[in-house]
Amino acid sequence: MYSLGVDTGGTFTDFVLSDGRRIRVYKIPSTPQNPAAAFLKGVRELCHPAAPLFVTHGSTVATNALLERKGARVALVTTAGFESVLEIGRQNRPSLYDFEVEKPPPLVSRENIFGVHERALYDGTILNEPEKREIEAIAEAIIARHCESVAICFLHSYANPKNERLVEELIERSMRERCGNSPLPISVSHRVLPEYREYERFSTTTVNAYVSPKMSVYLGSIEKDLPEGVRLRVMQSNGGSMSASAARKAAAQTILSGPAGGVIGAFEVARTAGFEKVITLDMGGTSTDVGLCDGSVSLRTRSTVAGCPIGIPVVDIHTVGAGGGSIAWLDSAGSLRVGPQSAGAEPGPVCYGQGRSLTVTDANLCLGRLCASRFLGGRITLDFDRANEHMLKFANDLGIPADMAAEGILRVANATMERAIRVISVERGHDPRNFSLVAFGGAGPMHACDLARALCIPRIVIPRNAGVLSAFGLLIADVSRDFSKTVLLRAEDTSIPQLDTLFSPLEEQALEELTREGFSREEIILERRLDARYVGQSYEVTIPAGGDFLSCFHSEHLRLYGHSNGAWPVEIVNVRLAAAGRVEKPQFSPVEETRDSFCSAVVGKSRMVFGDLKVDAPIYDRSELHGGNRFRGPALVVEMSATTVVTPEFEAGVDSYGNIIMTRSAGEFQ
Repeated sequence: MYSLGVDTGGTFTDFVLSDGRRIRVYKIPSTPQNPAAAFLKGVRELCHPAAPLFVTHGSTVATNALLERKGARVALVTTAGFESVLEIGRQNRPSLYDFEVEKPPPLVSRENIFGVHERALYDGTILNEPEKREIEAIAEAIIARHCESVAICFLHSYANPKNERLVEELIERSMRERCGNSPLPISVSHRVLPEYREYERFSTTTVNAYVSPKMSVYLGSIEKDLPEGVRLRVMQSNGGSMSASAARKAAAQTILSGPAGGVIGAFEVARTAGFEKVITLDMGGTSTDVGLCDGSVSLRTRSTVAGCPIGIPVVDIHTVGAGGGSIAWLDSAGSLRVGPQSAGAEPGPVCYGQGRSLTVTDANLCLGRLCASRFLGGRITLDFDRANEHMLKFANDLGIPADMAAEGILRVANATMERAIRVISVERGHDPRNFSLVAFGGAGPMHACDLARALCIPRIVIPRNAGVLSAFGLLIADVSRDFSKTVLLRAEDTSIPQLDTLFSPLEEQALEELTREGFSREEIILERRLDARYVGQSYEVTIPAGGDFLSCFHSEHLRLYGHSNGAWPVEIVNVRLAAAGRVEKPQFSPVEETRDSFCSAVVGKSRMVFGDLKVDAPIYDRSELHGGNRFRGPALVVEMSATTVVTPEFEAGVDSYGNIIMTRSAGEFQ
């Protein structure tokens, strides 16, 4: 059985193929107008038609639909009197002193929101059931307004979903009678997010309804052209995968699909190499994603994308608009800016031959930090003269030398990424000096030394095939499901047998769904968690559900916030179940170790610029480096998917798994 991970990025689409023993990597330009085209081209070129194959895909379709506001035309059916929940939202003001900030408009226009005279109380008691005639009239209005998807969100449906189920059934029946056998897709809040806090639940359900039709069309266009015997999975935001059929109905689960794969792959590589406290840096063509793993992959249950709260578990990632394709420009005051606009795959950076706007990639090339003849393993030759010509014009506008302008572009991009790392480390109480930096993506290894130096990170890990590590993370991701239910119980009065009763239906559902995915009971892992808080607090802390969970809560609250009080009453808000079907993962094979001369790895020299230092630095072919090899910077290390820059302050060595480990030459950071 072959496994293939496919990560669609803004500039390149990455492929990692495994037969369980060996790994093959591939990288081709993305096709922004039709992302499926690059996906299918790579699958055909890599895979034997007769071989059985699992493909796990990290897709940006749902993300882009939300960011660009190009999703489906949604109808929202809700409890009468609560039609304005999405518009009112919360009172939070993320830009406290910005008097001109504009709140993003709701995903559903006011004319497509329909109130139903129904009511369930907070304890699940049904006060009013919806009337059939009212729902039939709403169904007619939905059809007349050409809506493409429906979201049903009733008050307190997490406690009793009876009214939501009834309305779903009536709308489906009415549409089938009027439209034939193709009723609109319906997202129901008690299935999407059965938790209290109506705004977050309404928002998540609406997001799902907004992006699911586009995801369904995209996956359909892929599946109809896939070779026979190929089974398609889609990466979720929680670091696990799901079947394509499940992703059609739950596309909101894929909002951070690709970046999640990067963190999964980076942590697995780092843990194998002996490092479990890592900061991940995934710098691609359009953006940079950073995460922090303190012994495990961090998850959060609340996130906001494009102004829309989403209440599903996601890998804790912070994203900024700084990538290899980020465009350098001057603002109205003449100050140098970089990004968030990107040259993307079309037209791409200036050095690709088509673009006209200077990018971070062009700056790296002009400073000798890219090898023009060995980009993508020599499949693309970068145009140094064209990039240098545009850099001279840009530098003239700034009134400085070309080298200084190129270094300025890199410094601005690095400052953006440095701030992002501080957000997920320093601002959350973590000291970067206690972590290793795992840099990957096509551009990450070029900027790792500068960022480690700025943040006093003592060690850098550059994995093998760093440019396609996100695709590798997709390849090794387990098939997962997340389930939750709001319970609102006093923790002191709740016993383990009571928790068993609460978790039992969730576990039955998890086993049923993963069994349908082809997993045996022995291959399924279930993990119980609780969302708990001190009575009176507004937000929860997620803890394991077993053993003395009360003591665990107090300890975790102390770790996160610096205080706790064992005398205060504790409330269990939600029970959560994380279920995973274990997939077979390729084994990390040690590389050949030698301390002999590795002159054969030197394939040329590059004129590198570091401020006043201009030096002809060696270029190493990474495939010719072996475990135990060590060298000092400045140097370039080239491979098909990425280029690693070793700056003058660092020295590099290759470990027994082929990772490049870089440390500061002069010892401790000053």
